[in-house]
This record gives sequence, C-alpha cells and structure tokens, in this order.
Amino acid sequence: MSDRILVKGARLLGGAAADLLLADGVIAEVGTSGGLSDAGARVVDADGLVALPGLVDLHTHLREPGREDAETIRTGSQAAAVGGFTAVLAMANTSPVTDTAEAAERVHDLGRAAGLVDVQPVGAVTRGLGGEELAELGLMHRSRARVRVFSDDGRCVADARVMRRALEYVKAFGGVVSQHAQDPALAGPTACCHEGEVSGRLGLPGWPGVAEEVVVARDVMLARHTGSRVHVAHASTAGTVEVLRWAKAQAARDGSWSVTAEVTPHHLLLTTDLLGSENGGYDPTFKVNPPLRPQEDVDAVRAALADGTIDAVATDHAPHARHDKEHAFVDAAFGMLGLETALPVVATVMVESGLLDWAGVARVMSSTPAAIAGLEGQGRPLEAGQPANLVLVDPAATLTVDRDRSVSLSRNNPWHGRTLGATVAATFLRGVPTVLDGVLA
Repeated sequence: MSDRILVKGARLLGGAAADLLLADGVIAEVGTSGGLSDAGARVVDADGLVALPGLVDLHTHLREPGREDAETIRTGSQAAAVGGFTAVLAMANTSPVTDTAEAAERVHDLGRAAGLVDVQPVGAVTRGLGGEELAELGLMHRSRARVRVFSDDGRCVADARVMRRALEYVKAFGGVVSQHAQDPALAGPTACCHEGEVSGRLGLPGWPGVAEEVVVARDVMLARHTGSRVHVAHASTAGTVEVLRWAKAQAARDGSWSVTAEVTPHHLLLTTDLLGSENGGYDPTFKVNPPLRPQEDVDAVRAALADGTIDAVATDHAPHARHDKEHAFVDAAFGMLGLETALPVVATVMVESGLLDWAGVARVMSSTPAAIAGLEGQGRPLEAGQPANLVLVDPAATLTVDRDRSVSLSRNNPWHGRTLGATVAATFLRGVPTVLDGVLA
C-alpha cells in the first residue's frame, strides 16, 4: 500500500469540497476539489463526505490492566478508531491504579503498541483512588507518558483539602484535575437512579442532582482560589450548567484560572424516563454514573454544549463483562459503551436539530478536548503542514446499532436497536488509515 493518500472531494468541516494529499504523517497539500493529483498516491473517494480533525475523547475506560475480560487497550483502540477517534485519554481506575509513573508508562506503551489511536493515560489524583494521599502527580507528568490530566473518576475527591492540594500541585506544570462530582453524603455508593418520581416508583436509591452541583460549585471556587485548572467530568444537570456559566464568566474576568466541562453522548439523548418504560425498566444496561437525568436537564446540557458553557463531548466509554452487568439494577456495574457511537449520537442530537454545525462538532469533539488535554498533535486545522489526523463522516448515512457487531469486548451498549444519524467512513492517524469504508483497515 502506498504511504501517500489522496483524499478526493471531502467537504472540510462540512463546507466547500477539497482534495487533501496525506504524506509523511502530515497533510502535504490542500487543493480545490479535483485540483490535486499524485500518480503514486492511493486515492480515497470522499465525494459527499465531511472531513473533520480526528476526534479526541477526554474520558475513556480501557480496563487494562486488571480487567482484560471487559476490554483491552487494543480492543478499546479498535473501538475508538471505528468511532472516528485518533486520541483517547485512558482513565486511571484500573487494577493496579494508574497512580505511579511506571503504571502510566505501561498504559502509554501499550497504546503505542496497538498503534490505532494515541492513548494518553490519565493519572489518579490520589493513591489507589483512596481520596486521602496525593498520587505521584509530578513523577507521572515528568515520565515518558507526560501525564497532564488527573482524575479519580468513578470516585469523587470529596475532601476539599485534598482537592485544593491537587489543584495547587498541577498548577506548577499546567496540569488539570478532572473531577467526578458526586458528594458521597448526598449520593452514596448505592445511589443509582436520578432522585425523583421514577426512582420512587421503582424503589431505586436516589442520586439527586444537587450531589453533583455542590461539588462543582466547591471545585470552581477552589480553582479560583488556587489559580489552577479544574475540569468537570460528565456534567449532567441544569444546576451544574448554571454554576459553570457563572464560573466561566468569573474566570474570563480574572484570567488566572479556568474551568472546563464535558458531557457524554448518553446524557445528551437518554433520560431517566427510560428506566420507567416498558422497554427500559430495571435494565442494567442503562445504569450509569451520574445517572440518566430528566428531560429538563438533557435540554440544559444540550444548550450548554451549543453555546460553549460545556466545552466538549466525552464518551465515558465504560465496558463491562456480562457477569458484571447481568444483576439486579442496584447491584450491577455502572457504565455504558460509547466510543463507536459517539459521533452518530452527536449528529442525531446536535447537528440534525441545528444546535451545532459540523465545524461545531469539530470544536466539541476534537480541537477543544485536544487543547484541554494538551495534545499538541491532535485537533489541528485541516491545513497543509498539520498532522494528518482526520476522520471522514458520511452525513447522509444512518446507523442501526447492533451490539453484537461491536469491536469492543463488551456488549453493554445502550444504543442497541436504535437508528442514529451519520456514520464514520474512514479514520486516519498521521496519514495511515485505521478505518476504511467503515471497518478496520
């Protein structure tokens, strides 16, 4: 196969059609549609397809090491590539936890060996995710893995003193702390359904929105106090949106600290009413943390993503082996698959409704998450001389999700049987095709 690829007629960010010549890992040339030729290049016909910078996921659980029965870094990388991603951040709640430089380098090296996406490890904030003693933040950052984002995701850094120390520590090297906002006094370990009519009717332990909102409010104040950077993982409530709007206005005025936030595809589309329906009631596939919320919260996070209050879409891809999900709802593991379907969900919710155009999708799924994570080679403009990390999307196609066709090892797919808009036609990592015609290359 030629190492030079000529992409013909792609609509850049959904705009005018153009040709792109990919060579030596970069976009060598960009020309008008039909205007470029290269006798030695492999031609990819992109007529009618939208070209976006490769997608970047700030929040992925790849399960390796420790739970290779649910996912491995290789299978998770395959799912990411099929979904149009060229970089993912791998969360630290593995076994052992990614709380040392050696552990971070192991994840980094396994990602490089897979070679399908850039796998950037997220370091734990505290040792063993215990919430008490800071992990090796500086050593992880100085390691070969160059860790920049730290999170105890799955658990909240509930102690304000510990959170303050973490924010102070990462400030020295421009790092960011990503918080799983869940006050354990308001939403304990058994809380699994949004607190309201549905949780009461089903007899499920309630997870009130305020348990998220009070932690977000505390943490943005701590970020302001320390002059540091905090990132809110999987924002899910209208109250959180209100706090974020206030905090972003303050940070823009002060200029010395910042707050960013992400929303998941499932919080953009699914609601807690699904649990009370005939088709979804007590189905542990829909058990996720934070829980699915009411429609008013869904509407709020959609609007916040459109206006920039929420900065990015992140999948929170959380694969689980069947024996961890096939339990009573209260006892089942939290989490859903998301890498392969994130772009179709965003197209369905945000593009078809007019809340975002394709340039906006590139902003929330590529350039902004890359900037938050400090990934210099990702999320770049589709211009000559830039790294050839890109995805081709068919905006006219639809995808009917079949969980049994997933390249993930797990099957806890909340979209099974649904028809979603837009499909990924091809993905390129530094000019090398990882996906062509919608399948792994």
